[in-house]
Amino acid sequence: MSPKKQERRVAIVDGLRTPFAKSGTVFRDESTLDLANSVVAELVARTGIDTATVDQIIYGTVVADIAAPNIAREIVLAGPFPQTVDAFSVSRACATSTQSFVSGSQSILLGDADIVIAGGADSLSRPPITYSDRFVEILMEANAAKDMPSKVKAFSKVRPKDLAPNPPAIAERSTGKTMGHSAEDMAKENGIAREAQDEFAVRSHAKAIEAWEAGIFDQEVMPYPLAPKYTETVEQDNIPRTDSTAEKLAGLRPVFDKKYGSVTAANASPLTDGASALVLMDESVAKALGYEPKAYLRSYAFAAIDPNWQLLMGPAFAAPLALDKAGMTLDDIDVIDMHEAFAAQILSNVQAFESDAFAQKYLGRDKAIGAIDMDKFNLYGGSISIGHPFAATGARQIMTMANELERRGGGTALVTQCAAGGLGAAVILER
Repeated sequence: MSPKKQERRVAIVDGLRTPFAKSGTVFRDESTLDLANSVVAELVARTGIDTATVDQIIYGTVVADIAAPNIAREIVLAGPFPQTVDAFSVSRACATSTQSFVSGSQSILLGDADIVIAGGADSLSRPPITYSDRFVEILMEANAAKDMPSKVKAFSKVRPKDLAPNPPAIAERSTGKTMGHSAEDMAKENGIAREAQDEFAVRSHAKAIEAWEAGIFDQEVMPYPLAPKYTETVEQDNIPRTDSTAEKLAGLRPVFDKKYGSVTAANASPLTDGASALVLMDESVAKALGYEPKAYLRSYAFAAIDPNWQLLMGPAFAAPLALDKAGMTLDDIDVIDMHEAFAAQILSNVQAFESDAFAQKYLGRDKAIGAIDMDKFNLYGGSISIGHPFAATGARQIMTMANELERRGGGTALVTQCAAGGLGAAVILER
């Protein structure tokens, strides 16, 4: 480890992701760990890193597999790594892989690590399913029974309603509301019209399709061979739509508030399967090993707000903090990538960025941080069109923006997400 901690700088050496697929489709037989193992192993192979030099793997998932709760350590044990490689898992809802990136960066900045692999994965095709408390009690009673008659007696108490499964709820425990209902609340409170939401969704799909056609994602997305016979390979995301138009979207019914709502399946991010990973190094280590960093970490920040208010307004709180820590203003940023949970959430945050009233009331600032230039915003689509495997999204965004700065030969990028629990995350990259 380098003893000169004050001179350390976090370099993003490379990144990779699987294709993102709508849940229940091509990755329906792939577990979260399958997706994670594949992307990490492929990233290691592409970069040629000596796995014995990797100090840490920091990885996350939101809908955790109860059989493998420490997914980071499982990646080490299943992959091409010495078993001595340290690993731990993180979870910060939709900002989980941003947290893994920040945790890895902190390890490097502190001198605890020189090389870190960070990322996240989720499979919404194969979530853990639980049963009613009553059925669980019966199972435990039967398991503890000493003889067959006692086991039969325990199971005789089962009623049909006890067998109803309880899938993971994508809802706030504190409020009981799903994210979609919270997005509806934000649309109403902030005056975000249905037409504006649909127009943004169409824009997202168009940008993603253009990016694929231009080859933007070619090096970021690995071909994924499907088990068990690997006779089929998934090469692209299967969510971007070439036929998305405002007229078509206008005909869809609201999902969450069916009578007065504006949030539909089309202007929201879909349930998605996928995984992503980043290789981080101390700058001097990267250059000594012959790697040319794509971008560097300039600053990061997290924020938390009351989920009973506007659950998904986190970017409007985290981004100003990251800008302050970087000694920058919004005008200094060349490209911005904001997680698209819902079009209503995106447009609410964009509105808040440029609102003096919002800044004065909620941020304690005299003036807004500034209006977002939409020509430099979500250049290649986002979660609405690309998909949103909860824990994989932050690393996807960071990777795409690091590659963008490399293509431009320099500049700065702001990457930000809202997350369940009223959380916000923001990272500023530079090259």
